[in-house]
Amino acid sequence: MSSRSVGQAVGRVAPTDSVIQPVGDGTVDPELELSTGPTDGVADRPTDDRVNILLVDDQPANLVALEAMLEDLGQNLVRAESGREALKRLLSDDFAVILLDVKMPEMDGFETAELIRQRDRSRHTPILFLTAADTSQTQAVRGYAVGAVDYLIKPVVPEFVRSKVAVFVELAKKNELLRRQAALLAQSEQAALELAETRAELVRDLEHKNRELESFSYAVSHDLRAPLRRIDSFSRAILESQGRRLDDEGRKFLSRVREASQQMAQLIDDVLYLSRVTRSDLRDQDVDLSEVAELVVSRLQEGQPNRRMEVKIRPGVVVTGDGQLLKIALENLLQNAWKFTGHQAEPRIEFGVTQTSGEPTYFIRDNGAGFEMTYAARLFGPFQRLHSQQEFPGNGIGLATVQRIIHRHGGKVWAEGLVGQGATFYFTLGRARS
Repeated sequence: MSSRSVGQAVGRVAPTDSVIQPVGDGTVDPELELSTGPTDGVADRPTDDRVNILLVDDQPANLVALEAMLEDLGQNLVRAESGREALKRLLSDDFAVILLDVKMPEMDGFETAELIRQRDRSRHTPILFLTAADTSQTQAVRGYAVGAVDYLIKPVVPEFVRSKVAVFVELAKKNELLRRQAALLAQSEQAALELAETRAELVRDLEHKNRELESFSYAVSHDLRAPLRRIDSFSRAILESQGRRLDDEGRKFLSRVREASQQMAQLIDDVLYLSRVTRSDLRDQDVDLSEVAELVVSRLQEGQPNRRMEVKIRPGVVVTGDGQLLKIALENLLQNAWKFTGHQAEPRIEFGVTQTSGEPTYFIRDNGAGFEMTYAARLFGPFQRLHSQQEFPGNGIGLATVQRIIHRHGGKVWAEGLVGQGATFYFTLGRARS
C-alpha cells in the first residue's frame, strides 16, 4: 500500500506507547516495534463472543491506523503484513471480515483474494478492498470479480469504514449463533434418535422376556396341576375307603392335605388366568361401565340375597376399550369392595367418575376394612395380601389382574384408604372415547 497511508484519513494519532516515526521517503521503518496490544495473533484470544477481523497491509503504519479506526468495536484485530501471512492466518482461524490492501509486493490484494476464495473455509468471508493507488473503475470491477463486498478509495472516512465492518461483525455473530443452535439441535435430534432406538430395543427385549416368562408360567402351571389332582384324589380315596380305620386326628390331617392341594390348584388356575389376561389381544369398542357395574353387583347380590348393601352407580359412564377385559377389571374391584365390607353393619359401595389433572378418573369406593397407606404399593402385587385368609379369604390375584388390564389400556390404577374407614380404588384408561 502507498505511504499515503490510511492513517492520514483516520484523523487521530497512534497510541502513545507506539510511536510511529517516518523514514526519509515517508514510509514507516519496519524495524520499529509497534506496541498495539494483543492484535498480532489470536493465541491469547479470550473465550468470549468476540470475532476476528483480519487487517492485511504491507505498511505497519497503515495497520496501526486501521486498528485505531476499529478498536471501538471491541473485536479481535489480527494483523497480516503480506498476502502470504494473511493466508497463513486463515489456515488456523475464521474471520468475520477481511480488510485487504490492493498494492502489496510479491502478492497483491487481488491475487490474495483469489486464493482466499479457493478455500472452502473462507470462500464466503467478506473482503473490503482498500487502495489509494488506482481509482479506475477497471480495478474496482476486478475487485468485485474476485469476491469483494466493497472497494474503498482512500482517504476514507473512519466512521464509514467502522460502520461497514460493524455490519459484518454482527452478521458473523448471528451466523455463529445459528451454527451453534443448529449443532445443538442436531445433537438433540441425534440424542433423541439414539434414545428412541435404545428404548425400542429395551421394549423389544422386555416383550421377549415377558413372553418367555408367560410361557414358562403357563407350562409350569399345567405341569403342576396333574400331581396336585392326584394328591387330592388319593387323599379323598383314603378318606372314603380307610376313613373308619383312622382316628379323628388322621382324618383331620388328610382333610388338611386336600385343602392345601385344592388351594394350590386354585392358585395355579389364578396364575393361568392372569397369564391369559396379559396375552389376550385388545379389541377397542364402546363399553358402558355403568351397565357392567350394575350387572356385577346384581350377581353378587344373587349370591348373598340376605345381605343388605347400599349401592350407588353413576349412570352413563361410557369408555373406549376392550369390553371383556374391562368387565374382568370391574368385577375384581367390585368383588373386592363387596368382600371387605362384609363386617360392616351398613355397607356401602359406590362407582363413579371424577377428574384428575383434566383426565377422567373412575373409582370404586367402599366403607369396608380399609388398609394402611404404608402398604399401598403391595396391593397390586400377585399373591400379596394385607389381611389374613381367615378374616377375608382370597388368593391375592384380583388386584394384580386389574393392574395389568388397566396398564394394557395405557392407564394407571392406585388406591387410597384408612384402616376401618374403607378404601377407594381409582383408575384411568389413557384412551379418549371414540
